Amino acid sequence: MLVFNASAKNSWLEDKGRTNFDQIPAVQGNSLIQGASNITDSLLITKNATSPKKAILKDSIPQSGFNELFEKTTVVAAAAKYNSVRLNPKAMSFVQDYMSRETDNLMELKDWGRPYFNMMDGILIQHGLPKELKYLAVIESRLKTSAVSWVGAVGPWQFMPATARMYGLKVTKGRDDRRDFVKSTHAASRYLKDLYKEFGDWLLVIAAYNGGSGVVYNAMKKSKSKNFWDLQYYLPAESRTHVKKFIGTHYVFEGQGGITTLTKKEVKEQVGIGKGQVILRNLTGKEKENSKSIQIAGKYHSSVIAKHILMDMDEFDRYNPNFDRVISAGSFKYELILPESKMELFTSHKFQILEESINVLLEGGNTQRTEPKQGIQLAVK
Repeated sequence: MLVFNASAKNSWLEDKGRTNFDQIPAVQGNSLIQGASNITDSLLITKNATSPKKAILKDSIPQSGFNELFEKTTVVAAAAKYNSVRLNPKAMSFVQDYMSRETDNLMELKDWGRPYFNMMDGILIQHGLPKELKYLAVIESRLKTSAVSWVGAVGPWQFMPATARMYGLKVTKGRDDRRDFVKSTHAASRYLKDLYKEFGDWLLVIAAYNGGSGVVYNAMKKSKSKNFWDLQYYLPAESRTHVKKFIGTHYVFEGQGGITTLTKKEVKEQVGIGKGQVILRNLTGKEKENSKSIQIAGKYHSSVIAKHILMDMDEFDRYNPNFDRVISAGSFKYELILPESKMELFTSHKFQILEESINVLLEGGNTQRTEPKQGIQLAVK
């Protein structure tokens, strides 16, 4: 169930283009509706205590220059522990102008849009996608279900009719699922996953989402490059700008960059393979419905988990592809998914499993098990 403040709800619904959340069913399976998004506010310094929503972006910029905002991980203390992501110099001028111009409006959207973000987080995680992709809906429509583009794209995710039908949405005179937030987010997740399989690069995915795969392939051919920062000049201006708006929005909301603001090469250089991958699980709809998930980090080992929850290793691998490789990547959290009964066993034996896993690793246990090839797609190859 989605729970949110009733008094704040009225302000969210003042815009007739926004969905009434009383009519949105809770996302089923996996218990994936998360708490409030971990949105970093550290880049924003309030002008005065009586006007907390009015933020002065320039006050947060280091005195030695705007470049430091993206070149040093020490700018945002909370991000320093994790984030080593740097903004590409070719985007710096655009993102600087975008943040200066849009931050106030985006922070207001953050306030009323929190339940939408929480809902999208759950669906994106359910599909094995980075939850930061929700910011694509921000630049597509400002989260308005009533949004209609000049070419006829409709809804928060701005689907054209043909693409909407391809991904399971009904578009008729009497019904348009593109305006349904939950259904359209599921459809957008499937579309984004297909684009990622196609390109393996999040910036190219965002460009293709805006302009179609064809324009990206055409830019690749003309530029003789698969790097967004090289081929961007051969993309339509709208698609090129769309990608940079996404990056700017990500920086406003998160206070830092992430894997979705980097090219495939940059992910490998700055983040590493563990944080740059997308887990594609080979599960049926019924299996997903009857499973639960939990984010875990630490020195867990798949063989120890499987032993304690009485689960066949092949089955564990199917639910959790590439587990040992990902969990050993350091601070990366793995979205562990198990059948409900197995998850109960895991949670009740969690500390014992962790202790035994650490012992296995210390004794030189096989931490590089051969993982099944089916069901895993890496952002970095």
